[in-house]
Amino acid sequence: MASLGFGFSFDDLYDQAQLMRLDARFLAFLQEGDSSLEARLALARQSPSDMDPKATSNLMIELGPHLEDFLSNLFQIGPAVAELAQTHSALAPLYSVKRLFVQRRATKGVSTEQAEAIDGPALARTLAEKFGQPLNGAADELTFAQKVGAWLEDETAHAEDLVLAQSYAAWATLSSAGRLAHRGGVLFQVPHKVDPEHMIHLAQGDRGVVLPADRLRLREGFDLTDHGMDLTRALDQANYCIWCHNQGKDSCAKGLRDKAGPDGKAAYKRSHFGITLAGCPLDEKISEMNTLKSQGNPLAALAMVTVDNPTCAFTGHRICNDCMKSCIFQKQEPVDIPQVETRTLKDVLDLPFGFEIYGLLTRWNPLNLKRPYPKPPTGRRVLVVGLGPAGATLAHHLLNDGHTVVAIDGLKIEPLPARISGVDGLGRPVPFEPVDQIETLREKLSDRAMAGFGGVAEYGITVRWDKNFLKVARLLLERRRGFSMIGGVRFGGTVTLDQAFDLGFDHVALCMGAGKPTMLDLDNGLARGVRTASDFLMALQLTGAAKADTIANMQIRLPVVVIGGGLTAIDTATESLAYYPVQ
Repeated sequence: MASLGFGFSFDDLYDQAQLMRLDARFLAFLQEGDSSLEARLALARQSPSDMDPKATSNLMIELGPHLEDFLSNLFQIGPAVAELAQTHSALAPLYSVKRLFVQRRATKGVSTEQAEAIDGPALARTLAEKFGQPLNGAADELTFAQKVGAWLEDETAHAEDLVLAQSYAAWATLSSAGRLAHRGGVLFQVPHKVDPEHMIHLAQGDRGVVLPADRLRLREGFDLTDHGMDLTRALDQANYCIWCHNQGKDSCAKGLRDKAGPDGKAAYKRSHFGITLAGCPLDEKISEMNTLKSQGNPLAALAMVTVDNPTCAFTGHRICNDCMKSCIFQKQEPVDIPQVETRTLKDVLDLPFGFEIYGLLTRWNPLNLKRPYPKPPTGRRVLVVGLGPAGATLAHHLLNDGHTVVAIDGLKIEPLPARISGVDGLGRPVPFEPVDQIETLREKLSDRAMAGFGGVAEYGITVRWDKNFLKVARLLLERRRGFSMIGGVRFGGTVTLDQAFDLGFDHVALCMGAGKPTMLDLDNGLARGVRTASDFLMALQLTGAAKADTIANMQIRLPVVVIGGGLTAIDTATESLAYYPVQ
C-alpha cells in the first residue's frame, strides 16, 4: 500500500483518533506558515456560531490555500496539484479580458446592426499578423485574451491595436457570423436576458416546430450523453459569479428575499412561475467555492463544497438547480452553479488519489469550523431505511456525529470487490487498496451492473447523469467503521418497527420517499396499463433493460402516454424512447 506524508497511513484516515492527530498536524503546519491565521482559526472553533458570516467566509477562504498545500504534502502529489493549479491560472486571461474589455468596452453601445457591418475575417487576418500566429475562431481565444491583456497594460503604446481588437470583439460577440465562429468558446459568449415565457428558442422544421440543429443531442442507448462542462467553461461560470458573499447577498445559498416588513422579517421572493426562491437547501457556500476555484485552488474549492454538502457526488449538474433559480442575476442568465460544483469534484477525482482526497474531506475538513473531524463514539445505534441520496447523506452525518449506523434498502445491493470496498461478503472489514486513479472505478454506463445502491439515483436519472458517481458515494460510506448496509430488506415486512427496537436500535430514520409506491388519487389509477413513473423506472432497471443484449421481462404496449413534466416523467419518456422502439 502506498504511504502518506507526515507519518500517516490510508487506514489512519478512517480512524477517529488518527483524524484528530491529523488535525493537530495541520494546525502545526498552519502555525509554521501563518501563525496569526492559526490563532484566528483556534478562536473561531471556540464559538463558530457567534462569528459574523462575512468574517467566517473570509477565514475559510484564507485557510483554503494552506489546506491545499497540506493535502498535496499528505498525499505526496505536489507536482500534479501544481499542474492543475497552473491550468487554472493559464486560463485566467480569458475571464479578465472578457469582463474588462469585451463586456465593458467592446460591446458597450454597439448595436447588432453595427456589428454585422464589421468585416470580422479581415480583422482576424490583421490581428493574426500582429499576434504572430493564426486567429481561428474559438480555438485561439486564449491567444487573443493574452495579447489584448498585454496591450491593456500599456494602452498608450497599443492604442491602434486595441481599436482593432475592440472591433473584432464586437463582431465576434454580436454578429451572427461572429457568434458562429466562436460558438465553441467562452471569451465572446456574454449573458443574455431571460424571457421566462420563451426559455427555449424553437425553429420551424419539415415536421413542425423543433429545436435548432445546434441544440440537438442524440440519445441512443444507455451510455453517458452529457459529460458536463470542461474546465474552461466551468471557470467562465465561476468568474461570472460576482462573489456576493462579500455583500451578504449570496442569494444562491441563502435565498432571494423581499424587503423586510413592519415585523422586521423578509419573506422569500417567488419566481415568474411562483416558485419560492429559497436558495440551496444545504446552504452550501457557493460564492466562496467560486472564489477559490477562480483563484486556482481546486482542492480548497472542493473542501468548501464538502463543508455543507459532503455527498456532492449525488448533487451538481443534472441533479439540482435551486441555487440557479435564486441567483442574484434574475433578468439575465444565472451562473451555472451545478456545473461548477461538478467540475470541481471531477477535477479533484482526476488527480492521483483524488477519490481518497475527496473521501478524507468528508471526514476531516478544517474549513468546517463546527465539526472538523468525527466526534467520539456515542454508543448510539441508528437504523437508516433507504439508501438513496437522502439515506446515504444522513448516514454520513450520523457517522460523523459518532453514532453506529446500519442501513437497509429494499433493492438487492450487489457487492463490490473487497479490495475496493474494504468489506468482505459477510460484511466484515478487511484491508482495502487505496484508489490511485479514478478510472479504475469507472465503467461504461451501458456495461455497468445495476448495483442497487442509490435508490432513485440508480433506477432513475438516465444517461444525462454519470452513474459512476454512485460508486464514489457508496465508498464514502462502505469503508467507514461503524457502518454496515444490507440490501433486499423491506421495512415493515422483513423488519418491523418493533423488531428494530428489539434489536437494540435507538432510532429509526425513514429515508425512502422517492422509492415509496405511489397511490394516485385518481379514478382508475390502478387500471391495467397505468403505472406511476417511479414504479415504471424501478421495474425497468431491475429487469436489466439497460443492457443491449438483455431481453427485459417487463413489457409495455405502445404508444406510451406520459402525463406530467417532472424528473421521473422525463426519465420515463427518454427510457421508453431509448429502449423499446429500438430493441
